[in-house]
Amino acid sequence: MYLNIRKPDEIIKLLCMRLRTERLSQQMTQAEVAARAGIGVNTLSNLEAGRNIGFDSLVRVAMVLGRLDELENLFKPKLDSLDDIHRYENSAQRQRIKKKSNNA
Repeated sequence: MYLNIRKPDEIIKLLCMRLRTERLSQQMTQAEVAARAGIGVNTLSNLEAGRNIGFDSLVRVAMVLGRLDELENLFKPKLDSLDDIHRYENSAQRQRIKKKSNNA
């Protein structure tokens, strides 16, 4: 199943289902994962149900399940050429984005 051309709630539902499936495939209970991640069982339950939780909780669970690599690759820059690398390095400096004017 691909994550493109979907509504945000559909993506959340899919990711939560995958998270739960991963936990179960590793034969871990919610209590075990929560304890190892340093979060509450309710927090993990909320995560698997797609309810709002802190991003740090998601990172902790990914670490426990051995899936941190996927998160580390999230928003990784796509650098296909030397020009891309140069542009990326130059954009890494802090700068403000200019607002687009309404006058066209």
